[in-house]
Amino acid sequence: MAGYSNRRQLELLVEGGFTAVQAIKISTLNGAIYLGREKEIGTIEAGKQADLVLINGDPEQDIQQVRRMEIVFKKGVGFDSVKLFETMKGKVGLN
Repeated sequence: MAGYSNRRQLELLVEGGFTAVQAIKISTLNGAIYLGREKEIGTIEAGKQADLVLINGDPEQDIQQVRRMEIVFKKGVGFDSVKLFETMKGKVGLN
């Protein structure tokens, strides 16, 4: 399921010594720079493409709060994260 490993990636970066803010930047802007797409993606700015997540918590205080995703916006459409993960239980190793 798309995005599932990204949550763990953020946690591992913080466990490795980065701050939550640094980990988020590494996963977003630095990734876009590596791909040569920083003018299109990687930050939230007018004119850029953006898929977003709404998190019920403050990942800066506790990076595991990223597991509390409520809504994921992909191409302007909002999806209920909890329902998506529930439909995948037992099917893709997310038990």
